[in-house]
Amino acid sequence: MATPLTIADLKKLARRRVPKMFFDYADSGAWTESTYAANESDFSQIKLRQRVMVDMANRTLETTMIGQKVSMPVALAPTGLTGMQHADGEMLAARAAEEFGVPFTLSTMSICSIEDVASATTRPFWFQLYVMRDKDFVLNLINRAKAAGCSALVLTADLQILGQRHKDLRNGLSAPPKFTPRHVWQMATRPFWCLDMLQTKRRNFGNIVGHAKNVTNIASLAAWTHEQFDPRLSWADVAWIKEQWGGPLIIKGILDPEDAKAAVDTGADAIVVSNHGGRQLDGAPSSISMLPKIVDAVGDRIEVHLDGGIRSGQDVLKAVALGAKGTYIGRPFLYGLGAMGKEGVSLALGIIRKEMDITMALCGKRDINDVNSSIIDGRQ
Repeated sequence: MATPLTIADLKKLARRRVPKMFFDYADSGAWTESTYAANESDFSQIKLRQRVMVDMANRTLETTMIGQKVSMPVALAPTGLTGMQHADGEMLAARAAEEFGVPFTLSTMSICSIEDVASATTRPFWFQLYVMRDKDFVLNLINRAKAAGCSALVLTADLQILGQRHKDLRNGLSAPPKFTPRHVWQMATRPFWCLDMLQTKRRNFGNIVGHAKNVTNIASLAAWTHEQFDPRLSWADVAWIKEQWGGPLIIKGILDPEDAKAAVDTGADAIVVSNHGGRQLDGAPSSISMLPKIVDAVGDRIEVHLDGGIRSGQDVLKAVALGAKGTYIGRPFLYGLGAMGKEGVSLALGIIRKEMDITMALCGKRDINDVNSSIIDGRQ
């Protein structure tokens, strides 16, 4: 294939290079996947106003997210098992994001550890936190993120109970992969992926194995993970996390205006309008459809970001026009990573940037900070 021009092109390449169980993990949603599909399709319903005979020179996409300068209003979202899309995936993606001037967010459920990513980068990255029953382990994660110089903590609020993801269950997903005949066949048909994985020692959940109590191998990890997500997580826990962290705090997983108001009351610096990429409550509305309602409810009191369904720079621009101060891409960078490693992540970011820049110009704007609902066609 010639140089990929779209995120869809990268997706095709990733499907051919990454073993099915790991590609499906990145490319699936809960139950019927209706919310996953809506996250993408609802963007296409938003139409833009074409403007002509305006000065389109000297354009800029630079802005800030939680007060931190970014080259465009995009961050790499926290994604679990990133290091199974490509060997050392989190480290490669973090380096690509750093070079591009956008934030990288490391997941608690990453393959490469906090310390691995810190060793591969020169600028601060963000860390995403899941709250577990074992509060000593949660505090340990926070302290490790502080020691690594992370510049923001992203608290995920919508994974107290794991949504049922049929593809993962059918594939028998695990890290490292099981060596059943089916799994061996999947890997054997992806030789370049295997060669890369053979050259790394990072094939397990680096933030957990060797750090959580009595978690030393895949069997103990599976039991620990099954027991640890805390269904009792409440707004009261946020105050403790905020106190322990002491830095910028972002709450991810807000999809209702009432929850957005509650998040404001915690003193968080930003919220992320998100349905976990359609991987939790199937049948929930798309992120972009809820963004205007949440911005109306709290946008003057807290920074609002958006995650879910972004597959182009046009999608980013639409989110910004509807009130998002920043956006997150998960699957687009995972497709790039799976397809081409670090180069693929850089390419995905470049595709997003170019599409956003050209679309902004054709809508008659030169500065991303001037983009607002005036570029949306109200005749929908």
